[in-house]
Amino acid sequence: MAIITTKVGPKYQVTIPRAVREVLRLEAGDLLEVRVAGREVMLRPKVLVDRDPELEQALAEADADIKAGRIYGPYEGAPQAIKGLSRAVKEERRRAAISQGTGPARRDGKRTKR
Repeated sequence: MAIITTKVGPKYQVTIPRAVREVLRLEAGDLLEVRVAGREVMLRPKVLVDRDPELEQALAEADADIKAGRIYGPYEGAPQAIKGLSRAVKEERRRAAISQGTGPARRDGKRTKR
């Protein structure tokens, strides 16, 4: 990243440039650790609980699934959730069987013998 210059405001506030905020994924209200070494100031994103890289990866994958529409529900209760998930499993098995040519109809439209 290129060096970016910013200015100290009248109340001693500093605006973090958009490019830096995007790279660090900073949002309003995030905590920053401030370190001073001589005349250099280092700002580091900080959370009260250290982030777990595996959890962060799993959450990123879950967000991608939601954005792509790969979700089930919402459900109002356990019986409705069980029905919905059972239906989804059956549909997925049907799709897998068709793609392998072992289901009720192959891609070429011909029926398989049972």
